[in-house]
Amino acid sequence: MTLPGSPQSLVGIGLRQPHAQALLALRPPLGFVELHSENFFADGGANLQALDEVRAHYPVSLHGVGLSLGSASGVDAAHLDKLARLVVRIDPVRVSDHACFARVAAPGSPQAVHASDLLPLAFTTASQEILVRNIQQVQDRLQRPILIENLSAYMAYEDDSIPEAEFLVQTCRRAGCQLLLDLNNLVVNGLNRARRATWQTAPGTEPDRDHALAKARVEALDFLWSIPPSLVGEIHLAGFRWPDQADRLVIDDHSQRVSPTVWDIYEQALTHLGEIPTLIEWDVDLPPLAVLLDEARLAAQAITRQRGGEADFEADE
Repeated sequence: MTLPGSPQSLVGIGLRQPHAQALLALRPPLGFVELHSENFFADGGANLQALDEVRAHYPVSLHGVGLSLGSASGVDAAHLDKLARLVVRIDPVRVSDHACFARVAAPGSPQAVHASDLLPLAFTTASQEILVRNIQQVQDRLQRPILIENLSAYMAYEDDSIPEAEFLVQTCRRAGCQLLLDLNNLVVNGLNRARRATWQTAPGTEPDRDHALAKARVEALDFLWSIPPSLVGEIHLAGFRWPDQADRLVIDDHSQRVSPTVWDIYEQALTHLGEIPTLIEWDVDLPPLAVLLDEARLAAQAITRQRGGEADFEADE
């Protein structure tokens, strides 16, 4: 049982199908579980049955990957209808998606081309207008505000003219939504900028990891402290994978334990933002459920320390 107001009541895990039965059998103390919306768009079947069982014991946060909120071709009406039905069915504590685009439709064409990834937006006034309009459409349909997540991006645009943090703050204020602040994405982006800087001066050289982590930490903290606390509705924590070759990028694949650098930034986030619902994500090379619960325990311990309590804390890079 999770006691209201306890640190555990603020921490959840991303629940993937292989862990569902173990979670229901164990019923560990968690504040919520997060599920990918699109996995439950069917009208029936085993997935929806499992969702109903989970919802009977835990609050559910719905996190999507397919709204394509930054798409100039607009929001897919069929996709939004399915999401709206799911929201009515389970009454989630939060609904979120990414500040990105993933679909393109030619003018006058009924067919859209869907990407296999979450593609970054240009940080410009024009793209912000599109993003705000699409968010407002989704919120009008769902009759609730949503959260938008900052992206791990492996490219940037020459016409970027607004710093990312400012772009997201302006978007949230204009659209009336909140930010889902992914701290791991901030670190991954900073690491890749540091790696590119090394390659510019010494092509093919493996950047010093400690130096890259230090630079990424500074960038992430600058981003964090520029975000008004009232705009953040949830925090994501996850792990990343170091590349096996010098000329490759760090990948945000959610396949590892949370990095000590990210844990450190999380502590700073609690200081700046206050106690925010926090999710542990793990999507690739799933470990036993106990590993995710241990990560959730570390997040709850960080909240305990923020309250002035005592909590031991260890994590592996």
